[in-house]
Amino acid sequence: MSTTIEPWQWDEATWRGHVDRVRAGRRLAPPWPGGAKVAVALSFDSDHETIPLREGETRPGKLSQGQYGSRVGAPRILAALERHGVPATFFMPAVSALLHPGEARAYVAAGHEIAAHGWIHERNMLLTPDDERTLAIRALDTLEDVTGVRPVGVRTPSWDFSDSTLEIIRETGLIYDSSLMADDECYELVADGEPTGIVELPVEWIRDDAPYFMMERYASLRPYTPPRDVLRLWCDEFDAARAQGGLFQLTMHPHIIGHRSRMVVLTELLSYIGTFDDVWFATHAQIVEHVRTALAGPLDTENGTGA
Repeated sequence: MSTTIEPWQWDEATWRGHVDRVRAGRRLAPPWPGGAKVAVALSFDSDHETIPLREGETRPGKLSQGQYGSRVGAPRILAALERHGVPATFFMPAVSALLHPGEARAYVAAGHEIAAHGWIHERNMLLTPDDERTLAIRALDTLEDVTGVRPVGVRTPSWDFSDSTLEIIRETGLIYDSSLMADDECYELVADGEPTGIVELPVEWIRDDAPYFMMERYASLRPYTPPRDVLRLWCDEFDAARAQGGLFQLTMHPHIIGHRSRMVVLTELLSYIGTFDDVWFATHAQIVEHVRTALAGPLDTENGTGA
């Protein structure tokens, strides 16, 4: 006889406990510096060869796709950002930094932020808490050794968030995460009802290049969306953020957005945003440092915003 308890059989304390383990607290959306109407936070996940390596795939085909991200995509992205004078945040698995140390150092030399993105883009949902913690610390130490800068933020690989992830973020002294999706604006993470002081700079699949452009030869995943359709969608997201005085955050990957026809999306988006003089371009860390000033305010538990 099965003793498994189905979710519909949980008592209220059980399902509330799951929901409350990691929760969005107060929204952190103070006025932007210099009277800007919108903050723009561009990010790139420099995964490169770590995606196939994570799966134990060691043959040249998949690895070459990852190498493209470093060999071709990243230089194109850096050139585009330089032309437009725009800072960005590069979330980099530590193994990618070890494979391409010059690239990692080039990000920092150009004034961009480098942030943590796992050790080998591991599936942290499948790890024990001890293994997840060990890899997180190893990744931070490695990025600091390679670049001379210790990251202050993290994006978990694949945006996975285990029951231990927030605790590890707090233990390692990071000030922000960028993996969760409870708001359009930054918010404070709450753990079991306790405000943590950790800022979440939220992501969303709508604002990620991977769902539109990825290709898997032996599965049904195909890039059906024309790049210029994605450009229109992201421009709409930016326009709405600007109209609301909010945050426009974008996640891209050098091995995906870095192809010729897709760089059109990035370059034309930057040109479009550049037509407005009320935009604050900032790294994720700069955004977080700015909104952290709101953490001292009282929490309005009615609507989740700072009073």
